[in-house]
This record gives sequence, structure tokens and C-alpha cells, in this order.
Amino acid sequence: MSVQANDTAYCNPQVSGAAHYESVEVGYPNAPETLLIGYSEDPENPTGTVYPRVPSALVSLVIAKHGGMVSGEVPPGVAQLRPIEEGQQ
Repeated sequence: MSVQANDTAYCNPQVSGAAHYESVEVGYPNAPETLLIGYSEDPENPTGTVYPRVPSALVSLVIAKHGGMVSGEVPPGVAQLRPIEEGQQ
């Protein structure tokens, strides 16, 4: 999924470079996600739509549910969870 926060994204605050975002824009997950569906612009097309103003904490939960981030970064306010590598416990 794509996670965005800037002055043109559906986020709060809707500015670029905020120190903390309460909500962010999620887009185009590669599979339907029940935790996000209530925010979908088009619930009939869950992998081909945008999810406006999703609470940052909920995005962190979705990332954790799927084992952590594989690559990229998330906006401030969303926890940057990474998978635990084997042998790093």
C-alpha cells in the first residue's frame, strides 16, 4: 500500500513537512484489508482506490498485522515498524 501525507494528500494536517500527522492517505493496497475498508472511497474496488484520512495509529496496526514494512518510509505519526530478521530476537 502507499501511505502519503503532504499538502495535496487526504491527511491531517494537510501540509507538507508536518512534525506529526494524525491521519494519512492510504492508496492501492495489494490485497483487501478489513481494517481499512471503512475509509475506502470505493469499497467495491478495495485494491484500486484511495483511503482518505486514515488515522495514523490504524495504519501502524495494518503494518504490524502484515509483518512490518518491507521498504520505504511512512509519514511522521505512523510507526515505522520493520519485520524482525531471523536471529535478531
